[in-house]
Amino acid sequence: MSLIQVATNTVTSAVASVTLTGIDSDDVYMVAMSNLSTDSATALIGRFTESGTENSTSNYDMASKRLQTNGSFATLALTNRTDFYSEYFIGAVLNTTAPMNAIFYIYNANNSSQDTYITWEQSGLYSGGGITLGNQGGGVFTVQSQVDGFKWATNTGNIASGTFTLYKVI
Repeated sequence: MSLIQVATNTVTSAVASVTLTGIDSDDVYMVAMSNLSTDSATALIGRFTESGTENSTSNYDMASKRLQTNGSFATLALTNRTDFYSEYFIGAVLNTTAPMNAIFYIYNANNSSQDTYITWEQSGLYSGGGITLGNQGGGVFTVQSQVDGFKWATNTGNIASGTFTLYKVI
């Protein structure tokens, strides 16, 4: 497996969102997110882009499992949303003193006759108690369209810092 960098964005001061585009083939794509922090307790939300514009229709289905070292696990399953959402991406549990890292894989994005799928793995530290957090999940964008990228934002506040890099997997 090889990775070809397609796009990158390093946030050093607060922004409302980060968009990476450049998906232009039927290959699998990967996004590496490192040292993500926000300026308030919030959840990270994401939407696919078509021709560079986010699609906010109610066509996002997802499920995830939160894992944490204090033994409290939780499952989140949502359908017909306007975004991929997880209160466990970040939020009251993660902040600038405990940034999050994640890997996302995107499948079928360039194929306009199939739904687009995404999987993710995330890790971070609870800011107040030294608890390690993880989240694993996946979702489907139930629109058969040509997806060219992904946009991240928060449901409140801003993305304070982090590096987002889109790769083509070959």
